[in-house]
Amino acid sequence: MADHPSPDAEKIDALLAVMARLRNCEDGCPWDLEQNFKTIAPYTIEEAYEVADAIERGDMTALKDELGDLLFQTVFHAQMAREQDLFSFGDIAEAITQKMIRRHPHVFGDAKMRNADEQTTAWEAQKAEERAAKGEDSLLADVPAALPGLTRAVKLQKRAARVGFDWKDSRDVLSKISEETQELADAVNAGDKENIKEEFGDLLFVLANLSRHLDIEQEAALRGANEKFLRRFRHIEASLKKAGRTLEQASLDEMEVFWNEAKEIDKAR
Repeated sequence: MADHPSPDAEKIDALLAVMARLRNCEDGCPWDLEQNFKTIAPYTIEEAYEVADAIERGDMTALKDELGDLLFQTVFHAQMAREQDLFSFGDIAEAITQKMIRRHPHVFGDAKMRNADEQTTAWEAQKAEERAAKGEDSLLADVPAALPGLTRAVKLQKRAARVGFDWKDSRDVLSKISEETQELADAVNAGDKENIKEEFGDLLFVLANLSRHLDIEQEAALRGANEKFLRRFRHIEASLKKAGRTLEQASLDEMEVFWNEAKEIDKAR
């Protein structure tokens, strides 16, 4: 009896067909036809963040939709690559399949079972071999420049830490934060704009390092702070509206009172 395509394979084929139609020069979508790898890249990044947001909110319905949007980005890039005879969606799937098999010899080969730490060490060794095969001789060569700044900082620091270039514990990092804060204050007092920018960057870099030492996911921590600010500022807006006033009419002292109210509400939760 002949093998039949799986339902998932049929659905993927349908998605690929939709993408091909959108890029059809004769009757496709004008907007889709105008796009290229560079113009689509920001949307790809945006969709990845929306996936993370759905996970953070625990919204599984939204997660399904957002993962679909992210998959569509892969399909979009694959279609553009196919048009230029570079690679296809199938090539992408095959490449990642082979990479995962190669990096998990304890699952797909004869290597002994590893614990999580051993797997991390082996994973890094495998990636080092792959970098060498590409002619990249730096330990930090394949940390993507397009990552958000804090995320890239932590990845760079993790790589360096694996060869012993690291502080011993978080107290050393806290001391460095005090040092960088003073250097930033000195730059501000001197009014040197370029130096201020450099010292501010140094301080953010060390803060990212502290998040690593404290085992805190830095982007999640910042998202939490953003949400807290939104929640408290909206309390200010709602309180002023209830009093028949607007933000523009309120003084900073008035807004501070409502801000402190919001803080107390947060504490009571």
